Amino acid sequence: MVGIILASHGEFAEGILQSGSMIIGEQENVAAVTLMPSEGPDDIRRKMEKAIASFDTDEILFIVDLWGGTPFNQANTLFEGNKEKWAIVAGMNLPMVIEAYTSRFSMESAHEIASAIIGVAQDSVKVRPEELQPATTGASAAGNSEPNQALPEGTVVGDGKIKIGLARIDSRLLHGQVATAWSKDVNPTRIIVVSDNVAKDDLRRSLITQAAPPGVKANVVPVDKMIEVFKDPRFGKTKALLLFENPTDVVRVVEGGVELEEVNVGSMAHSEGKVMINNVLSVDQKDVDAFETLKKHGVKFDVRKVPADQRKNMWDLLKKSNMTRTV
Repeated sequence: MVGIILASHGEFAEGILQSGSMIIGEQENVAAVTLMPSEGPDDIRRKMEKAIASFDTDEILFIVDLWGGTPFNQANTLFEGNKEKWAIVAGMNLPMVIEAYTSRFSMESAHEIASAIIGVAQDSVKVRPEELQPATTGASAAGNSEPNQALPEGTVVGDGKIKIGLARIDSRLLHGQVATAWSKDVNPTRIIVVSDNVAKDDLRRSLITQAAPPGVKANVVPVDKMIEVFKDPRFGKTKALLLFENPTDVVRVVEGGVELEEVNVGSMAHSEGKVMINNVLSVDQKDVDAFETLKKHGVKFDVRKVPADQRKNMWDLLKKSNMTRTV
């Protein structure tokens, strides 16, 4: 796995390392290297050399804060003798770092990852009000194959059937782990939050649509509308990531005809009357009944916060917590 060194003036690199770990999970072969006010070029170079020596790979990617700054200059000095397997990218931001982390699952060289993260870093720079955003034709937008205009009812697009890349239960709905890690894993054209409550809440609905990652549309729809969308042939070129607040809503869409083979269970917030079955999942009997109903419909469960986590068995967690008799 490619080694990654995050390097900055001050504690910026350590902060972004912590933020990335919160969203993606702890990472191997990653180190934060900082240049503090009392230190000089030799100090940060020694830290870089120590980090490189701790990695179990000779593929190294430096992500630095500022082109031409001391962290860049010292990385560049080390880079000179290792150009074939090392790379340096400046302008460090969190989307860039997250993209670098997730790219390591499919890319084996620092050069490949360096090329992959530049567009993501640029596309992540957004502004409100939207009219201040310069017009672009970024790579993310170009990859969206959905029709750009409203189509007459009954129009068949593609094979006429929406593709569901992931259905996830997450009481936080669209947040960092979804907008980055899961979107990267699923590569959807559209994120759909399925919730009667959120669909009626103008503020929450607005915040969710604005939180979509670059190149991906976001919508909030009530449960009944999701059932309609699944049956609408105009969505034949849509690859969707569905987000639900609770398993009861998932039952409603499945019993309404939405075909789900598997549901990812990522986060269910704790509240009075609920039992914690692991550090991020809290359930009550209503939730358990919904899970058991989904099981009867043939739905499987994938208990993971982020794609890099190991899958957990839902029924083992429930049984250990004395929440179900299902075997």
